Amino acid sequence: MNWKIKGLILDLKKPLIMGILNITPDSFYDGGKYFNLDKAIERGFEIEKEGADIIDIGGQSTRPGSIQVSEKEEMGRVIPIIEILSKELKIPVSCDTYRSKVAEKAIENGAKIINDISAFSIDKKLLDVIKNSDCGYVLMHMKGTPENMQINPYYENVIEEICEFFNEKIKILKESGVDIERVVIDPGIGFGKRVIDNIEILKKLDEFKRFKRPILIGTSRKSFIGKLLNLEVEERLEPTIATNVYAYLKGASIFRVHDVKEVKKAIDIIYKIEKNENIVY
Repeated sequence: MNWKIKGLILDLKKPLIMGILNITPDSFYDGGKYFNLDKAIERGFEIEKEGADIIDIGGQSTRPGSIQVSEKEEMGRVIPIIEILSKELKIPVSCDTYRSKVAEKAIENGAKIINDISAFSIDKKLLDVIKNSDCGYVLMHMKGTPENMQINPYYENVIEEICEFFNEKIKILKESGVDIERVVIDPGIGFGKRVIDNIEILKKLDEFKRFKRPILIGTSRKSFIGKLLNLEVEERLEPTIATNVYAYLKGASIFRVHDVKEVKKAIDIIYKIEKNENIVY
């Protein structure tokens, strides 16, 4: 299975690592670490060196309860970094945004992927930006908005409800003329989900194979891990690795993570065991 992005076709026979670069003061794990142009650029090079296949740059925290920053502020945070890294890195740059103008500017400055947590529901014009470009698109499920998504979320059947959501959104994309090979799906771990919902998504991740599109998963250091094991965010590396390995075995092929080097090693060994590749007898 392939993923068409701007000017490239990514082969998903081998799993891909998407490294996270948050240009925010308030993200739940790395908020403030790279809220500086030089530090952000340095981290971008590190992410590539650690083995990431894609770098995902975001300028607005989407942790539960986070408050929107202005469009101008978000653009000022991410566009200069996207402009530099898209020219300097060998790996493609993704922009994590749900705003049409930010996405449009990001694509103009070299972004090849738009990672949209809202599935073009917060800013309806984002669909036009996707339609009128040839960028890759991450279609994610979220219940509510970052401000309210964790206020008593509830599902009768979380898997079927997410599948209904994907059916509807993929239909809209197709009817808009978007080549579906440009789209990957993300069930949205932690975005309007209870702990039990996140577990159910991981256990039944293979249900999403029905859409015949690559599955992206984002469990990195998230709160459901902390709640399950009573761990602070700094202590969640090993269970993050475990959840990504589990997701790979259930059908995920793109892994959005903070800890690129560590997750990549774990996914690589599982891939080699599964595919019997480059084994010296």
